[in-house]
Amino acid sequence: MKQIYRLEIVAQEDAYDRVCGLLALEVSFGWEEENLPTGETRFRIHCEQESYLSDLRDRIRRAVPDVCQTLSAVEEKDWVDAWKQFFTPVCCGSRFVVLPPWLADSPEFAERTPIIIEPKSAFGTGHHATTALCLRVISDLLDEGRLAAGQRFLDLGTGSGVLGIGCCKYGLRGEGLDIDPLAVDNALENRELNRIAPEAFTIGAGSIEAVKGRTFDLVLANILARPLTEMAPDIVAARAADGALVLSGLLVIQADGVEAAYRACGLPEARRIIDGEWCALVWA
Repeated sequence: MKQIYRLEIVAQEDAYDRVCGLLALEVSFGWEEENLPTGETRFRIHCEQESYLSDLRDRIRRAVPDVCQTLSAVEEKDWVDAWKQFFTPVCCGSRFVVLPPWLADSPEFAERTPIIIEPKSAFGTGHHATTALCLRVISDLLDEGRLAAGQRFLDLGTGSGVLGIGCCKYGLRGEGLDIDPLAVDNALENRELNRIAPEAFTIGAGSIEAVKGRTFDLVLANILARPLTEMAPDIVAARAADGALVLSGLLVIQADGVEAAYRACGLPEARRIIDGEWCALVWA
C-alpha cells in the first residue's frame, strides 16, 4: 500500500494565529483543523513529499517553538477515506463546481459546469480561497464576454490543472506549467478525468521562461507573492496587448506590493477580488 505523510501540529490558543499565518503563506493546498476539548487546535497537513513536510516542521519550530509537532507516514487508503469526508463540492462564480470523482454523477449541480479533480495532497482542489477566487474571476470574465471560445490561455503554476480545465470547458485552448513534477502528473490525470483533449490543454514542467516570446489572451498565475513580484516583467510580456491577467496566491496585505511591481511594468491599476484574507488582482 502506497504511503503518504502527515504533519500534525497541536497549538495552544495563543499560538493559533501564528500557526495559521505561517500555514497560509507556506501551504497553498490547504490543511485540516480540529478544535480540541482542551482549547487547543490540531492542524493536519498531508503531502506525498516527506521532505516538504520536514522543512515545514522546521520552519514552524523556529517561528512557533511552543507547539507540538508529529511527522508520520500514513497509508494512502486512510488518507483517501479522510478526503471523502472532507472534500465537499465547491461552487465558484456563476458557472463552475469542483467535484471529486466519486461525486461526478451527482445531479445536484446540473446547472453548473463540473470540474472533476482527483484529490492529491499538494495541489489545488478549489477549497483553497486562491483557487476559488481564480475560478470566480474566470466565470465573471466569461459572463462579461471578456473571454470566449478559441482564445489562448496560460496557466502558470497549474497545480491540479483546475483553472486550465475550467477554461477548456468553455472552448479556450492553452497550456499549464508547473515547476513540481508531481503537480504535472496530477494535472495530466485530471485532464483525462475531464476528457480534455491533450492538444487543447498542453501540460508540462517549467515556468514563465518556457513561453518567452509568446503571448496569450488570458494569463493566470496562482502562485505566491514573491515569485509573482520577481517574474512581473516576464508575466506582463506574456499577456497579449488586449489580454486579461489574473494574479492570485496573495494575502490582502501583500497586494499593494505585488500590484506595484506590475504597474512599474506599465499596467494600470488592478481590480481586486477579495475573499477573507486572500486577494486576486485582475487586469481585464
